[in-house]
Amino acid sequence: MQKFKRPESVLVVIFCQTTMRCLMLQRQDDPCFWQSVTGSLEDNELPYSTAIREVFEETGIDIIRQDLTLIDANHIVEFEIFPQFRHRYAPDVKKNKEHWFYLPLLYEITPTLTEHLAYQWLKFGDAANLTLSPNNSEAIGKIEYLIKMSKEVKNENESMCHRSI
Repeated sequence: MQKFKRPESVLVVIFCQTTMRCLMLQRQDDPCFWQSVTGSLEDNELPYSTAIREVFEETGIDIIRQDLTLIDANHIVEFEIFPQFRHRYAPDVKKNKEHWFYLPLLYEITPTLTEHLAYQWLKFGDAANLTLSPNNSEAIGKIEYLIKMSKEVKNENESMCHRSI
């Protein structure tokens, strides 16, 4: 009996805090498709655990052993599954629920590719434009926006501190 994928997954945008670029992976089953780390939840698995597992499986990054901070974006989107990937799901399944996560790194790593053909580190805008997934593009744009806003707040706070001296 065929085991179908659960229509619930994670998206993990891995980005480098020093270069402000994110990691994009080229799918083996569709070489025109570039994306961040993604993967379906297994039976009785929570999204956070799935994100940790998928990052390790797809890149070799061991979040726990390397004491990295996986950020739960607390954002869930529902989307229509691309037709070329529907055969992996039960025949009546057309939509997938996706949980977003972010993984900041201090430096760009060379991932160990097991499920992808190639990788590249790209500026946020270039990465968002490269992916065919609107969700992935939106998640990249969101983290870029949050980083920009946090820098503006930091600069404003520093400016206020200097004025009060």
